[in-house]
Amino acid sequence: MLPRNPPADAPGARQGPAVLPSITPAWPAPAAVRAFVTTRAGGAGTGPFASFNLGLRAGDDPRAVAANRQRLRAMLPSEPAWLHQVHGTAVVDAAGVSAGEEPRADASWTDRPGVVCAVLVADCMPVVLCAEDGSRVGVAHAGWRGLAGGVVERTLEAMGTEPRQALAWLGPAIGPTAFEVGADVLEAFAGKAAQDAEAFVPIAGRPDKWMADLFTLARLRLRRLGVTRIHGGGLCTHSDPDRFFSYRRDRVTGRMAALAWIAP
Repeated sequence: MLPRNPPADAPGARQGPAVLPSITPAWPAPAAVRAFVTTRAGGAGTGPFASFNLGLRAGDDPRAVAANRQRLRAMLPSEPAWLHQVHGTAVVDAAGVSAGEEPRADASWTDRPGVVCAVLVADCMPVVLCAEDGSRVGVAHAGWRGLAGGVVERTLEAMGTEPRQALAWLGPAIGPTAFEVGADVLEAFAGKAAQDAEAFVPIAGRPDKWMADLFTLARLRLRRLGVTRIHGGGLCTHSDPDRFFSYRRDRVTGRMAALAWIAP
């Protein structure tokens, strides 16, 4: 069983597991549901990928990535169902992902104990979902494109979990003081749901530029779906270079992983 350590420095997150620097959700999920997000610390990478990069397509030495994935695997009940992420809305059953296969998708789910769902992130928001009875879990890669396109909705649909019976946790992502966007992002959200405009703050002196709050956008979307138990949010990848990779901040950088499974 993964240890639960004292609260971290943001709401809805804890430090852990102890054998690897990572963030464990502080949420009232059933005991059988396990989840955590890795940080950039504790691995074999160097330079802009220092040190626990898990992304094979980030430009890092494949040997360092393999060493990091091997260390991660030692903490899990099975090899994660890695995905070839494309900022879309496709969702796959993690139990159907064969070893070495990386289907083009941005979310996965499972109802089989021991099967590990995983997404890679470096500013985009991981959204971890579970059924209140612990029978199903899912993880979505929710950057602004995926979130606006409905990746969270599709993950819940694939899980077959009624929104009122679901719990959600929002993992580390680029925060509202760092995420500058243009009119296309505002339109992608507020053009479909006027309420979403409250997550955008105009930048003084810069027409057609806003600061966007992914955490608020996710909460609004989840609440409209009927999910009321929403936890996490607030850990900014961009503003914490010691702990997190950030593509917006560094461009050439590694990837963290968000993982969830049902204890076997």
